[in-house]
Amino acid sequence: MFSLLWTLIIGLIVGALAKFIIGGKEPGGIWITMLIGIVGSFIGTWLGRLVGHYQPGESAGFIMSLIGALILLGVYHFFKRRQAT
Repeated sequence: MFSLLWTLIIGLIVGALAKFIIGGKEPGGIWITMLIGIVGSFIGTWLGRLVGHYQPGESAGFIMSLIGALILLGVYHFFKRRQAT
């Protein structure tokens, strides 16, 4: 139970920080922000394993989670701009 709560809190912090860094109008409220942070952690873990930084069973740290969340928001904005044109 504590692990899930910790994941949600860190996800919220990472998602909010990523939204702040990207700026502009971002999707959703608190739940979407939390989801952005959590998915960013998965992306960061995957990228870290791809380059050999993380071993199987290890998860991304705060910085890699933030990088993953920034990538996720960048992809979101890329497709949002393509739909507008």
